[in-house]
Amino acid sequence: MTVLETPILREVQSNHRSPAGVHLVARDYPRGMRIDLHMHREAQLIYAAKGTMQVATPGGRWLVPPDRAVWVPAGLEHAIDLLADIEMRTLYFDLAWLKREKRYEGLTREFVVRVSPLLNQAILALFDPRNTEERTELLVRLVMLELHQAEDSATFVPLPHEPRCRRAAMIVLDDPTALHDIDTLAREVGTSARTLSRLFSSETQLSFKSWCQRARVAAAIQRLSIDANVSVKQLATQLGYASVPAFSAAFRQVTGRTPTEFAGK
Repeated sequence: MTVLETPILREVQSNHRSPAGVHLVARDYPRGMRIDLHMHREAQLIYAAKGTMQVATPGGRWLVPPDRAVWVPAGLEHAIDLLADIEMRTLYFDLAWLKREKRYEGLTREFVVRVSPLLNQAILALFDPRNTEERTELLVRLVMLELHQAEDSATFVPLPHEPRCRRAAMIVLDDPTALHDIDTLAREVGTSARTLSRLFSSETQLSFKSWCQRARVAAAIQRLSIDANVSVKQLATQLGYASVPAFSAAFRQVTGRTPTEFAGK
């Protein structure tokens, strides 16, 4: 496993250590690029001011559209796939500072953050080269206050660890557009439908049906992010929904927005 020192990126547009113990890195990435599996000694908040990315950890896959960010603890291996052209803004937090400031509680696991307009502006303002030390420290504290109030797991697709359940999950993720029947899936992985249903609930805290719905919505987010020409009707059909309203309802249930609102159409 590669342990990367910060800064990890080439052609860094903004790269300095603030007085508050936060290392800032800004970089634009092209669609289709992948940052392979790695880890950092610092904790980090990864935010795409523009574009959508997928962050994979041992625990699952996080779809991160522009109104979300992802918190990655120090030492957690992860990979990042850029699903669209990305304007990435990353904050690396020194662990000593987090502990000294008593900000580490609840930040030892990965999670997605719903980025409010206030948090968005605070993150972007940190990259202003005119910042004074006092302004930077205030902005960092504002980010941390917002961070603790903004956790949102809606775009997370948890991956089970139990071997049979994980194999079933990967079959679904390999083709989330198919209508996967739990009885057929259970036979494929060598167990009963009842056992597989129980495993999904215990391993992911979601029912099999809810997990599949989230996987399908994640596939929809990915498609909307990379194909500006796809219509909501086309996407609903491709993902196996009976109608556009059914698809929109499922999408809103997971993300809080309709597909049209998400795509900005």
